[in-house]
Amino acid sequence: MSFIQINSHCYYYESVVNIGYVTDGESGLIIDTGIDRSSVKKVEKELRKLELPITHLFISHAHADHYGGASYLQDSYDIHTLAPVFEEAILQNPSLEPLYLFGGNDPLPELNNKFLQGPKMRVDKVVEEGEFTAGSLNLYAIATPGHSYHQLSLLAYDTLYAADAYFSVEQLQKHRIPYITDADQTIKSLHNLLKVSCNGALPGHGIYELDFHETLRANIEYHEQLLAWLLEKVQGEMSHETIVACMCKEFRIKADQLSQWLLYRTAVTAYLIGLIKRKKITHQVSDYKWMFYSALP
Repeated sequence: MSFIQINSHCYYYESVVNIGYVTDGESGLIIDTGIDRSSVKKVEKELRKLELPITHLFISHAHADHYGGASYLQDSYDIHTLAPVFEEAILQNPSLEPLYLFGGNDPLPELNNKFLQGPKMRVDKVVEEGEFTAGSLNLYAIATPGHSYHQLSLLAYDTLYAADAYFSVEQLQKHRIPYITDADQTIKSLHNLLKVSCNGALPGHGIYELDFHETLRANIEYHEQLLAWLLEKVQGEMSHETIVACMCKEFRIKADQLSQWLLYRTAVTAYLIGLIKRKKITHQVSDYKWMFYSALP
């Protein structure tokens, strides 16, 4: 874990969840905070050592591992917080995450953990795709839905802070079935990022790369391979529960806890959604089960 300078304006703290930082000497923007206060306090220590300002906070999307330390910063600094539209509703009401993962039922106590629900935080300004300012900083937000509903990646001083729009190849291999909410949107977001011209990019999980386009292409290929595997698997008719179990077994997923299983259920469903949007499979409720069918040629 180390604090790394990219250029005269851009930095990041390399960790399990990367934390970005952008400054012009007057304003200082922290990008995401890690899962809890201990994560962002390491960044705070480095910024104090370098006598760099902490004036603004940008949260890319409402997953607990990216905003868990935000409330600490807000309690410690007069900090102006920005977040994407819709994501801000979850950030200010964190119980929504275990609620939607649990299908709308009141979550069981075991789902109330820091991995699914960070501390409640404040959002001062809602950001959508396009140019915006954070103090004296001029920034550009890029819509990258697919991993989260209204996730935004951030372009600042020739550096792309991509959040979880893509993962390092090592992360893809580690998780096998990456957490996404919609495979179609995920792949479209990756293609949009391929058009971005900048000096380098940093994913939320992985390393900063100058030639990040190769990693984007590797992500697209990986998602396409999972879609192809699933399309071949859905022959005749299969229930949703059976498909989730088959895909998790095939890719040797460890999901013996409810919270893990719910995350992988969402991910598998995201690939089914992708195939539905491509008109490769159909679906209907039959005999009280959600059933999927291979589409006729």
